[in-house]
Amino acid sequence: MTIVTETVPSRIKSTDPLHEPRELTAEQREVFRVRAREARLAKIAAASGVGETPLHEVNVPTFDPDELMPQLPSNGITTLSLFSGGGGLDLGFDRAGFVHRGSWEWMSDAAATIRVARPEWDVYGGTELGDVRNVDWRAFRNQIDVVHGGPPCQPFSNAGKQRGAQDPRDMWPEFVRAVRAVRPRAFVAENVAALASATFSDYVEEHILAPLRGAYEIQRVLLQAYEFGVPQVRRRVFFIGFRTKTMAKKWRAPSAKFRRIDDSESNLPAVTGVRKALGLPDIGYDGISPTIRSGLSGPRHTTSILSSVSAQRKFEALNVWPNGVAASREAASAYVTKNGHFRLSVADVALLQGFPETWPFQGATYMQLGQIGNSVVPPVAYAVASSVAEAFK
Repeated sequence: MTIVTETVPSRIKSTDPLHEPRELTAEQREVFRVRAREARLAKIAAASGVGETPLHEVNVPTFDPDELMPQLPSNGITTLSLFSGGGGLDLGFDRAGFVHRGSWEWMSDAAATIRVARPEWDVYGGTELGDVRNVDWRAFRNQIDVVHGGPPCQPFSNAGKQRGAQDPRDMWPEFVRAVRAVRPRAFVAENVAALASATFSDYVEEHILAPLRGAYEIQRVLLQAYEFGVPQVRRRVFFIGFRTKTMAKKWRAPSAKFRRIDDSESNLPAVTGVRKALGLPDIGYDGISPTIRSGLSGPRHTTSILSSVSAQRKFEALNVWPNGVAASREAASAYVTKNGHFRLSVADVALLQGFPETWPFQGATYMQLGQIGNSVVPPVAYAVASSVAEAFK
């Protein structure tokens, strides 16, 4: 006998044309509503000072990402930044000594983050000035050394349904257009590792390699965040192109500097674990964070950084709560989790992504987390930028 389970639509409507609602029964949706209501009331109580007694003191991190990116003197190599987001690539190139000439980012809060962090920079933000589709890049022709950027990854990620060229968020053609118009001596582009898989081999050939191959020697490399000192599993592909064969031959891909904590075969120093990095008490276990997701990638915004069921198990082992990230460490301490685990703050998540404490993310909590989760890990960007600088010598 087949049991038919009737699903019901969500009461919360989404205007996202790519939103595919989860098929849930009325009972399942009620469970989510109760959880959301309880969480909302608990958060209000904590903010009012009448919540549960805090279980965790306000943490003092021991991890400083700036130590992974020692500031280098100016090398005179100029850059343009596309799809700048919260500034991961921009920060990495800046610390590596490059000379900034402009950033373009359509999300106003993300552009504001870079503008506050580097008020002397030219930052173009918002749906008009920050939209790369509106820019005539010929004004920069032969005046820029490096164009870098991270085109939106949703068209190639699992969360974005991997629609590739059929996804209206696919901005690789715009990145290619900019490179062809500017004619920089080199370019650097980052995206999710899936773009380097067989699934998208035809897309990469047609939309990235073929349009640029005649003018650039293009190489690609997969890099892992924890191998550059950041306590997170985050594997990303970088496409790096040089206008001359001489530069391409001189370039060497960045090499790993750290190993996973549980890798006993490597002679490299172990990356710092999440608990130690955040200054949390020793519980007899530590490890690196699962990949931090962006709450801006779905149909509705969220303050969760949880990416999968396996990631949830990892956070549970770390005694860290990845949902309902708080705006500050003080708010996180006051907002007690049901299972007693440590609640993350925006500043903690930023550290786990490799941003220094001083990087001033702007906007609401969900927007700040979205910028962090979408960003290129700054120490990885720094390693790539440093390797590119060597090819210019």
